[in-house]
Amino acid sequence: MSASPEVRSLRAAVFAVLCVLLAAGGHGLATGQAPPLWADGAGLLAVFSAGWLLGGRERSLLGIGGGMLAAQAGLHLAFEAAGPRMAMDMHGAHMANPAGHAMTPHATAAHVVAALLATWWLRRGEAAFWSVLRRAAALVPGLAAWWRVRAGWSAVPTGPAVVRRTAREPRPLRQLLLRHAVSRRGPPAGLAYTP
Repeated sequence: MSASPEVRSLRAAVFAVLCVLLAAGGHGLATGQAPPLWADGAGLLAVFSAGWLLGGRERSLLGIGGGMLAAQAGLHLAFEAAGPRMAMDMHGAHMANPAGHAMTPHATAAHVVAALLATWWLRRGEAAFWSVLRRAAALVPGLAAWWRVRAGWSAVPTGPAVVRRTAREPRPLRQLLLRHAVSRRGPPAGLAYTP
């Protein structure tokens, strides 16, 4: 089952919002400053575009995890680049940069754990979403037919009446003789063909 543009947009929007909120929240907790709004917007647009391009079908846990880790790494670098730079005071000493933080092992572990938890959550949502879409696709034609009958609309377009033969009318001889005949072409199924 493939997704329509509306479904792709909805899925990409959920993925982008979750990625950007997770990255901006982690960046704010680590540095004490939230990234600028323009950086959030640019990150949201970039992740939404990538999510829309990749959102044509249901994704596996591995696919979502790879996308989430790539998005987190890209957003981390973008937020790092968007933050204020280290400044020097009048004596030439470097002042502390409240927005900059290095990718220490515990920061990397925090990014990975957050991405894994978000991946698990998104995969559960993805499976539920596609399950609902499959059920809706199977249910909608039946509901539409029920509604037509209930409302009194004709399910079959009006046209020339179909003539049906009754049980008492005689059938042509060929149909009577070949009624139980089975016609198959090719070798029997399951047997290997040997010349």
